[in-house]
Amino acid sequence: MQLTPPVLLCLEKLETSGYPAYVVGGCVRDALLGLTPHDYDMCTAATPDEICRIFSDYPLVHSGEKHGTIAVVIDHELYEITTFRTEGSYQDSRHPDWVRFVPHVEEDLSRRDFTVNAMAYSPTRGLSDPFGGQEDLKNHVLRAVGDPDLRFSEDALRILRGVRFSVRFRLTPEEKTEYAMQTRAGLMENLARERVFDELCKLLPLVSAADLLRFAPILTEVIPELAPSVGFDQRNPHHVYDVYTHIAHVTQAVPGDLTLRWAALLHDVGKPATFTLGEDGVGHFYGHEKVSAAMADSILRRLKAPTQLREQVVRLIELHMLWPSPDKKQIRRLMSKVDAETLDRLLTLQQADTAGKGTQAPADTQHFSQLLQLVHEIRAENACLTLKDLAVNGHDLISLGFRGKEIGQQLNRLLSMVLDETIPNEKEALLCALRQKQQK
Repeated sequence: MQLTPPVLLCLEKLETSGYPAYVVGGCVRDALLGLTPHDYDMCTAATPDEICRIFSDYPLVHSGEKHGTIAVVIDHELYEITTFRTEGSYQDSRHPDWVRFVPHVEEDLSRRDFTVNAMAYSPTRGLSDPFGGQEDLKNHVLRAVGDPDLRFSEDALRILRGVRFSVRFRLTPEEKTEYAMQTRAGLMENLARERVFDELCKLLPLVSAADLLRFAPILTEVIPELAPSVGFDQRNPHHVYDVYTHIAHVTQAVPGDLTLRWAALLHDVGKPATFTLGEDGVGHFYGHEKVSAAMADSILRRLKAPTQLREQVVRLIELHMLWPSPDKKQIRRLMSKVDAETLDRLLTLQQADTAGKGTQAPADTQHFSQLLQLVHEIRAENACLTLKDLAVNGHDLISLGFRGKEIGQQLNRLLSMVLDETIPNEKEALLCALRQKQQK
């Protein structure tokens, strides 16, 4: 395993001082998978006081000391070193009641979540793998360390982490581990919403439709508003799938952009609440985009999502049923209402929404090709799309005698005429139209 010079320096200083030292956890897992680790966690038999003494010539950060962690600053980077430890029970499904330092790495590894994360490596001592993590990696198995119920009761976020590891590394949870992940999923209600949101944001860009379907019992625990969509028959000839399966396919079909993934996941969350059955036996979901947008706003507020992300997601969901015809006037009007980034995301979401019905026809593909071509043409023309693009402004209207609200009203009228191509965006033509308005 290749280690960076600062990590090697830390391990060597600990070992030469008489304390076994290892890199541990995700960096070992990634190295065994042939991936380049992004960071290295180190553990050692040295206590925090002993770590401080060994690295007394370096700047140190003590914020994690009560849990056994000292951070050493080398070339302006932090390198965390944690004393081998074991932990007491977790009354809040997050924090251990107590932490005790132990002399052996095997005891430290026994408290970790999954076998693939419970490995440690030392350049002088080799690989420590007391729970068979390397073999589980080879066999693509996700297995909890020890008793799965106990592991997930200690920290319920491990359940979502398990989903992410399964998805990212294509690991299949072994039977007892998956059963505990599902039966203990309700414990995630006790987690800080920020932790749940952060884990979901790591997971969403990675998931396929199959992943969302397999782990629905877990995901619907942290986003219970999705639960009614699971298995909900749409009773509609335009949809092959139930609502949740449709959502899963749409989520897979959009790029890994976080805004798009959240919008796809929540774009139809309001469908079950808006379902009506026509006399012909066909299901309808009138106004579901507004209900879904409101529900998405509530969900993302609860999860403490950043305001900008929440507003962008809600906006996309509000607009996702706005289907413009491949007509330049309609496209220009749409482009005047939304910024370029939102429009690109909206069209991507709508394409995925169409594909996610399972009934996509060649006409649908042609429709979006025409839309994208028109958007490209309008952008190439540098067309007038907003008030700031008009060849006249408020000062021009004031000079003609317009005042107050009338200025905004007339500017909007001129923009509408330009968008409809009833007048060119030329200053004299616009001023002429204003003078004619005054004469009426």
